Order: sequence, then structure tokens, then C-alpha cells
Amino acid sequence: MMTDPVFFATAAFAVTFAGISKGGFGSGAAFAAGAILATIIDPGQAIGIMLPLLMLMDVTSLKPYWRKWLPRESWLMVIGALPGVALGAWLYTRVDADVFRFLIGAIALLFVIWQWGRAAGWITTAERSLPDSFGLIAGMTAGFTSFISHAGGPPAAVYLLSKEPTKTEFQASTVIIFWAINLAKAVPYTFLGLFTLETLKLDILLSPFAILGVYIGVKGHNWLPEKWFFALTYTLLVVTGVRLIWIALT
Repeated sequence: MMTDPVFFATAAFAVTFAGISKGGFGSGAAFAAGAILATIIDPGQAIGIMLPLLMLMDVTSLKPYWRKWLPRESWLMVIGALPGVALGAWLYTRVDADVFRFLIGAIALLFVIWQWGRAAGWITTAERSLPDSFGLIAGMTAGFTSFISHAGGPPAAVYLLSKEPTKTEFQASTVIIFWAINLAKAVPYTFLGLFTLETLKLDILLSPFAILGVYIGVKGHNWLPEKWFFALTYTLLVVTGVRLIWIALT
């Protein structure tokens, strides 16, 4: 992979894009990077390559948001996420790569539909605080979808937004939740062979693009209109989602 210039250029773009998302526009769109890579390599390799880079981005986000999260709600989601991660690991051992391509593609398309639905007012957040049981269910869903494609944002948002957090509390809560979930995912990823010497070497080469992306995101937050960034995000997700489903079915 490292000697293929087309792959490396695609990976550098995907990682930079994920960094921009995490650095300036929330972390929800960062999973597009894994979906992009899954169109050209095995999906297991794609999510394995992205996890250490996402963890690097998480670490850079922890300090400014430390202890600013919703503590009870955040830990409920982390506890719920553990069986979701375990379920994702179990599924990975039972199905072939095409099933994962289909799932990643479907999650990408559903993410776009969910975001469009919210923007159009078709999907609204809960008008009252959701119970602890829903937090555990949302955590399990986030853990499962995050294991498969690093896409746990929507279930986390549904639960957290029902608590009417401030902007900082919401952002800080997502930072700590997905930092913890990504740490939990690292264990089964290791045992399942999703980390290899080659992918870790590739992560080292791609880490400057992760840092560059976060830097661009932080700076671009003030001058790049969100609608432009998310228009590009949704376009990429629709194209990659359809392509992944097509590859899986054919």
C-alpha cells in the first residue's frame, strides 16, 4: 500500500479531511475517511488504518475540553458502548468483507439522510430529557457503528441533545465518549489483526496529514462556511456509500 502513489494520495486526502472535520466542524463527518478508503482496500484494513489516526486527533482535542463534559451522560454512553464494540468484533469474525462494505455504505447513506432530515425539520431531537436506559442503548448503538465504520455520532447526538447541553458541554461530551470508545476498540482491533506492521508504518507516514487537517479545521472554523464543508461531506458520503454497496452486491 505504501508504495502505491494512488492509494497514498487517496489516504492523505481522507485523513486530512477527517482532521478538518474533527478540528473545526465537529467529529461526525470524520468517519467519511474510512468509507473512502474502504472503496479501494479491504474494509478491515481501512478501519484499522484510521483508528490510530482518529485516536491521535482525539488526544489533541482532550485538553481544551477536559472536565467540561456531562459526566453522568458521558459515562452511561461509554458503559453502553462496551457491549456494542463486542458485538461489532463478534460480527467481524462471522462475516466476509462484502458484508462490511455493505454495512459501511448503508451507514454512510443513513448518516446523510439523518442530517438532511434534521436540517429539513423531518427529524427532531427529543423535547424532554431521555432516560438513563436510552443512554445505555444509544451507547451500545454508537459502539457497534463506531466499531464497523467509526460512525457513532448520530446515536450519541440524539441522547446528548435531549439533555439540552451548552455547545461546549456537547462538544466536550462527544470528545470524551469517542476517546474512550476508540480506546476500547483498539483491543479487539489488535486481536482481530486489523493492526499490522504495515498499517502502523502507514499511520506514521499519514500522521502529519492528521495534524494538518486538525490545524486547517481550527483555522477554517472561522472563515469556511459550514454549508460548503458539509455539502462536500455529504457528496463524498453518498458517492462512497453507493459505491461500497454496489461493490458488495456485485
